[in-house]
Amino acid sequence: MGNSKLFTPVTFGPLTLRNRTIRSAAFESMCPGNAPSDMLLDYHRSVAAGGIGMTTVAYAAVTRSGLSFDRQLWMRPEIIPGLRKLTDAIHAEGAATGIQLGHCGNMSHKSICGCTPVGASGGFNLYSPTFVRGLRADELPEMARAYGRSVNLAREAGFDAVEIHAGHGYLISQFLSPSTNHRKDEFGGSLQNRMRFMDMVMEEVMKAAGSDMAVLVKMNMRDGFRGGMEMDETMQVAKRLEQSGAHGLVLSGGFVSKAPMYVMRGEMPIRSMTHYMTCWWLKYGVRMAGKWMIPAVPFKEAYFLEDALKFRAELKMPLIYVGGLVSRSKIDEVLDDGFDAVQMARALLNEPGFVNRMRDEENARCNCRHSNYCIARMYSIEMACHQHLGEELPACLKREIERIEAKG
Repeated sequence: MGNSKLFTPVTFGPLTLRNRTIRSAAFESMCPGNAPSDMLLDYHRSVAAGGIGMTTVAYAAVTRSGLSFDRQLWMRPEIIPGLRKLTDAIHAEGAATGIQLGHCGNMSHKSICGCTPVGASGGFNLYSPTFVRGLRADELPEMARAYGRSVNLAREAGFDAVEIHAGHGYLISQFLSPSTNHRKDEFGGSLQNRMRFMDMVMEEVMKAAGSDMAVLVKMNMRDGFRGGMEMDETMQVAKRLEQSGAHGLVLSGGFVSKAPMYVMRGEMPIRSMTHYMTCWWLKYGVRMAGKWMIPAVPFKEAYFLEDALKFRAELKMPLIYVGGLVSRSKIDEVLDDGFDAVQMARALLNEPGFVNRMRDEENARCNCRHSNYCIARMYSIEMACHQHLGEELPACLKREIERIEAKG
């Protein structure tokens, strides 16, 4: 315990955190009207009070077309005062605060984003059922500038860091991955071409971040399905991000549209997920086809570590480990392996004070039992852990959760 790095400060660019823990940008679904709510503030304040080094507000779309849910943040001047209240509350608890900026690309629907969804290439998105339009090359500089503008808004709102989302099958990732990029112009084909849009975004982001904002980038080490990116290419993406001046990389994997449980591991509780859905045909469609649409991937602690260690060996820049951390001993092991910080989400939803408890207990382990109920409900209502619900769960959902937890 004496030589643990966990409670030592760590620096990313201009930002120093009080310890090496970061609340990862897991979608909270607490932003009705695409604006911050008291619920969002209370949740992040509780994590900050629980000892975290930095808490990250999830997924703020850089343009309206980048929204994938109607309870998601959209970065625009009107919401800055609300975000300022949130960052002030987090800073008052001694934690730093970051915000994840992204664009969902084709993972949306006109009813949410107000237009025909856009992506690296046109086509049909089965999950929203909707047609998607490929972005024209002349639209890309403006899209990249939207990321830069969002960085400036984040600064105005009091954030210390931004996390650019370049993974999980969202827009930047749709350009990078050969499975979603079928372009015939200079933005498609070779990996060099597929990285061009990311390069444009990073140039705008680093310019906007200047010398006082930390820039982290979340990226995929593997897309997690056949035909997606593998490590030979993602390693080159990481090296390009290192060259671009990013202050740290968050190493993740998976595609929300094709391999969602590769990102989160475990099984998706389909009954729970459909229970909260309001759209009747989607409810029944997912209930019938859910097991096939969202295949389970076994959970194991620190499930991305083996891949992440290969990136650690090749890169000099700060790296942040994310994926399946629930115990103090595993977190110490990851930090000893040379990662600069760790990110967690489900552990902190289960126990916002987990970081403080780790300070006192060498064998601290959070009580998350990996039913993924929290994820199942966030598609419709706010993310919450079933162990802390105010309301009583219907018997069918309880049974489902017990069955999944018993497997774990």
